Amino acid sequence: MSVTFKRCAENPIVQPGLYDWRRAVVFNPGVLLDDDGKFYMYERAAGQLRPFHCCIGMLESNDGVQFKHVQDTPVLTPAMAGSKYGSVQDPRVVKIDGTYYMTFAYRPYAWNSNPTGLGVPQSSEAQYPGFSGDPKENMTRSGIAVSKDRVHWEIKCWPTPVELDDRDVILFPEKINGRYAMLRRPLQLVGPQHGTDQPGIWLSFSDDLARWSEPVLLARPEATWEGGRIGGAAPPIRTSKGWLAFYHGVEDEYPPTRRVVYRLGAMLLDLNDPRKVLARTQRFIMEPQTYYEKFGLYIPNVIFPTANVVKDGLVYLYYGVCDTAIALATAPLDELLAHVWNRG
Repeated sequence: MSVTFKRCAENPIVQPGLYDWRRAVVFNPGVLLDDDGKFYMYERAAGQLRPFHCCIGMLESNDGVQFKHVQDTPVLTPAMAGSKYGSVQDPRVVKIDGTYYMTFAYRPYAWNSNPTGLGVPQSSEAQYPGFSGDPKENMTRSGIAVSKDRVHWEIKCWPTPVELDDRDVILFPEKINGRYAMLRRPLQLVGPQHGTDQPGIWLSFSDDLARWSEPVLLARPEATWEGGRIGGAAPPIRTSKGWLAFYHGVEDEYPPTRRVVYRLGAMLLDLNDPRKVLARTQRFIMEPQTYYEKFGLYIPNVIFPTANVVKDGLVYLYYGVCDTAIALATAPLDELLAHVWNRG
């Protein structure tokens, strides 16, 4: 059985503008469907590209399509994470036992970014007081913020070490055997001693969110479309067949211009032991097709899902397009499960 994601007719459903802090781009959101029946979105936003300071804004919706801002200021800023010169990025949000958790990537000093229109932007370290300019002092690590009301957030902990470039950190939406479970993508864990020559998806567990088990390799790039690295996309979805986990692959199509293409795959993980991969798609299940997925301000040919919500048997997939705006696509959950189970 094949599966097709249906693009929302209103795409892109969230676009930059309105406030200075989101004037340039908005993308890669976290989304919750809460008990009150409303959808809550947490957007990554930037008011400029040089330097590329990103923060997190909050929106809400009754139907999952038409979103409006909850407030006119961000709910998470680089200063809250430790550096007013930094950037907080790519929120993924879950609710566990009445508490909201947001995982996010954090860079203490935001880059200067210069899009080329051809591929990955040309980026460079910017100058800041007290910063040497050494990239080793500006690694992307991941943090966890917590909230009781969805609006006010506090930094809870840093589950990844400062010496690793470790992002695509995603909490499972419930504890597994009494422990928190977390997907991650540490760039430096490559080589024979790590079981993979390219960055892959890893898994860690914790009793308290502060101390995490040593990461276990879950999946490495295998197919051509996955390219040189894969990473987790959105919080896994509990289903009757296992945890449905989406992930992205990055294929390098033309190195001279750094032209890449981001596509989407999926896996099923064992409900009680998500270290076990039960099934995995051989081909991508979604790729850039529409104009807004192929052309944008920051980087062309990018779909980057970071949130999924299930309502009435339909998976709402929220994704960044070209690191410029936010789009929505839907697919029946049962069709997705059948497709992944058959290793489509």
